[in-house]
Amino acid sequence: MTDDSWFGVTPEPVANQVAHDMYGTDQKKHILIDVFGGAGGNSIAFALSERWSRVISIERDPSTLACAQNNAKVYGVAPGLITWILGDSFEYLDRLFNRPEELHPDLRVNLDETVLFASPPWGGPGYRTDEVFNLYNMQPYNLEDLHTAYNRLDHALFLPRTSDIRQIARLAPPDRKVEVVQYCMEGASKAMVAYLPGKCSKALQ
Repeated sequence: MTDDSWFGVTPEPVANQVAHDMYGTDQKKHILIDVFGGAGGNSIAFALSERWSRVISIERDPSTLACAQNNAKVYGVAPGLITWILGDSFEYLDRLFNRPEELHPDLRVNLDETVLFASPPWGGPGYRTDEVFNLYNMQPYNLEDLHTAYNRLDHALFLPRTSDIRQIARLAPPDRKVEVVQYCMEGASKAMVAYLPGKCSKALQ
């Protein structure tokens, strides 16, 4: 594990609970793209949940990606269940949505069967000190950057525990709701996840 990947890894109990909570999402959607794969904590939890037929994990740092691949072996993830991509997730999604013919056939997916999970970096002024964190100040990618890139599909955002819920609520499509869950360890919140419906998806009946 690199120093940076240790710092950014999701605690295993939290990753497992997030994977458990996403088990109940639309069963027609069986492909999950982890757009900030990091050292693989979330991707591995999703793969081991047996909910997804395929997990795609994207990481732009080769050393961190190598750690993730090794971690998947250590945890016994079946070969081929996770597709590893070394690259920029925003570039990948832009091609997937707009120019899929530019992608290798193995990297194309049916968008109607796909959801996104994003655990972005949490940099920016006030992240550690503000009582309520302004997500439009988050760096290097703020809430608008993330939502613009992801809003076509159902997506889950792993965010600081003090994130401004009002900002998240405004992202819901008309007549739809956003679910926000706080994830705790030993009585203290570690993060929140906002589960956002995509603008092209239909509400579950």
